[in-house]
Amino acid sequence: MLELLFRNRFRWRLSPRSVTGEAAYGTRENIAAIEEAGIRAHVALPEQGGRTSLFTIDAFVYDAEKDLYTCPRGETLHRLGRDYKGGYARYGAKPSSCDGCHLKGECTNSTKGRWLSRGFGEEYLERVRAYRNTEPYRKALRKRAVWVEPLFAEAKEWHGFRRFRLRGLEKVNAEALMIASGQNVKRLVAFGAKGPRRAAQAAALRRPGAGCSGFQGVREHRRGCTWRPARPFSTRWSVLRSWARKERAGVSLGVSPPPTKGARWTIRKGK
Repeated sequence: MLELLFRNRFRWRLSPRSVTGEAAYGTRENIAAIEEAGIRAHVALPEQGGRTSLFTIDAFVYDAEKDLYTCPRGETLHRLGRDYKGGYARYGAKPSSCDGCHLKGECTNSTKGRWLSRGFGEEYLERVRAYRNTEPYRKALRKRAVWVEPLFAEAKEWHGFRRFRLRGLEKVNAEALMIASGQNVKRLVAFGAKGPRRAAQAAALRRPGAGCSGFQGVREHRRGCTWRPARPFSTRWSVLRSWARKERAGVSLGVSPPPTKGARWTIRKGK
């Protein structure tokens, strides 16, 4: 996801304001990189409530100034340590405070008290959780359900995209691009003489100009440079180049051109 995003930003000179994706893309690494780039991550987060019947981390309130959590009953969970290899910090409550709590059956089964793991980029996930209550976030997910998912269904049902026919990463990418190109051609035919209705569609279908990608200057620079080896590849090549240069200048050496491999030199006697 990140490679596709930043490649399109560089290739097409785009400045997206938001990125929309399903829960499979809602990882901490993706969301942290998107938010750090100044882009809003309208990405669905994996739901943890269905995995367990106990309280999840969403039921606890984090205090960034004091660096601690507060449980639904009001007890505090202080930071116990950091795991830099795993990329998270561990918070825990006192076992004595959990033993006398009437919500312990809904919170933890451990005799050592409740503890939580907070990733180093958890603040970005909390920012995305705050987006859930906004209309732009909901609208982005609704648009994705209408614009993106039907294209996947069309490719599976009508273009044989359920299973690749080829093997190897390069061949699989080529097959996927061919299917996507076919879908784009169908849209172009549907447009007819009207053309794309939206400015974003027109920009995506427009052929890039000469200097849009930034590589035109590199091509011109390479075209104007003449490459010369730092040293001759071999003695035979050096002699042949010297002989050809002098023959063009009209100087007779009295020596035949360098022969092929296995032949000998022949010297012409002057009169």
